[in-house]
Amino acid sequence: MHAPLDGIVVIDLTHVLAGPYASTQLADFGATVIKVERPGSGDDTRAFPPFKDGESAYFAALNHGKKSIALDLKSQADRAVFERLLGQADVILENFRPGAMEGLGYGWAELSARFPSLIYGAVSGFGHTGPEAGKPAYDMVVQARGGVMSITGEEGGSPVRVGASIGDIVAGMYLVQGVLAALLARDRTGKGAKVDISMLDAQIVIQEHAIAITTATGKPPGPTGARHPTITPFSTYRASDGFFVIAAGNDAIFARLCAALGQPELAADPRFATNADRCENVHLLKRLIEMVTLTLPRSHWIETLEAHGVPTGRVQNMAEALADPQVLARNMVLPVSAPEGRPTFVAAGNPVKMTGIAEPSARKPSPSLDGDRDAILRWLSEREFRAPDAR
Repeated sequence: MHAPLDGIVVIDLTHVLAGPYASTQLADFGATVIKVERPGSGDDTRAFPPFKDGESAYFAALNHGKKSIALDLKSQADRAVFERLLGQADVILENFRPGAMEGLGYGWAELSARFPSLIYGAVSGFGHTGPEAGKPAYDMVVQARGGVMSITGEEGGSPVRVGASIGDIVAGMYLVQGVLAALLARDRTGKGAKVDISMLDAQIVIQEHAIAITTATGKPPGPTGARHPTITPFSTYRASDGFFVIAAGNDAIFARLCAALGQPELAADPRFATNADRCENVHLLKRLIEMVTLTLPRSHWIETLEAHGVPTGRVQNMAEALADPQVLARNMVLPVSAPEGRPTFVAAGNPVKMTGIAEPSARKPSPSLDGDRDAILRWLSEREFRAPDAR
């Protein structure tokens, strides 16, 4: 089978999370990703714990299936190699502070003039335009600036960062979308494009309910814990042995929930007749539900609610999630292959299930720093000899 991006070459200058997350997805779609790293130290995440036999599990989870070459872009010899790579590339990705690539002579204006079909993908904290484009940022900064922390956590508590690095990850997802759109446009026009992704922009766009509430009422929402701010009941609930969730997204599901709890009269109670009524009386409704659910374990309630067609599930820790039969059935937990003498790790599978993309039994190895230099140089020579202008 041929993956959608077979034959596409990506030069990946990115490091840490947002950019590598994007290039991993492109590799999953079949692209050849050549990771250009700093000589000596490489990607910062090579030094991130946890470690196994001296290698980073974090790095392996984000960089499997890529090739590595170490280049100092201030060295004339290494710049010559880099420019040979550019001559064979379809896409270049970078997540430096805006202006850094221009300082090296490899900004969009320079590269598009020399390589007009090249697609230039950039991800940064605040994007390449606007009054704060040059400022540095990490995930927590954009979660704070973008309003995410203001709605995360318990009511009356301190602002809380979302546990997953959604500032980086969502920006990486939008970078992939932009690159794929640019590749499609290039098929029609023959010209490349610059894709400029701001982590802050990406935080704004994912907050659909917070934007709606703020703009419609003039009052920004605060944190509501696990509870959805505009749908009730839609939260965590306690059973006798722990937490589980109930997501009753409409009146019909709420009626089925009441029947499953043995409290059918709640569905006819005027305090809970509509979703707006339930939101107005959310705390009372939760107490009434938990008076019932606290009497029996989660397994009982999940089985009962599912039998009544009510969306529900256990609150699982990461070990439980990785062992979840549904997750495993979808090939979402895979070993990262390792050459002899190197440690093995585990990484997430590809969540995009698509005909034409084979489901692997393992991830390809993550690269050792500069470990593919000789192979990359041979590949360059072969490509240049066969078709100097080919991409």
